[in-house]
Amino acid sequence: VADLIVTCYGGRNRRCAEAFIRAAGTKTFEDVEQELMNGQKIQGTGTCKEVMNILKRSNLQDEYPLFTSIYKIAFEKAAPESMILFLGQQ
Repeated sequence: VADLIVTCYGGRNRRCAEAFIRAAGTKTFEDVEQELMNGQKIQGTGTCKEVMNILKRSNLQDEYPLFTSIYKIAFEKAAPESMILFLGQQ
């Protein structure tokens, strides 16, 4: 349980995601990784891409609206606020 708490509140993926959102589209995850992680890679973005590839191949994006919203924000320049709107339609 302690690992989950650390990951949610202070883990590398969370810190980079926060910096990515605060940058408001002016930085990529690669930029954020370079600035905050000194070149180390975060695992969340790669995992997100891999899972979305599986969902797209299986035509299951609509079955996973939260994940699809996260992907669109991270890689398709959707506004973070779109997650709330998108999930509200489900």
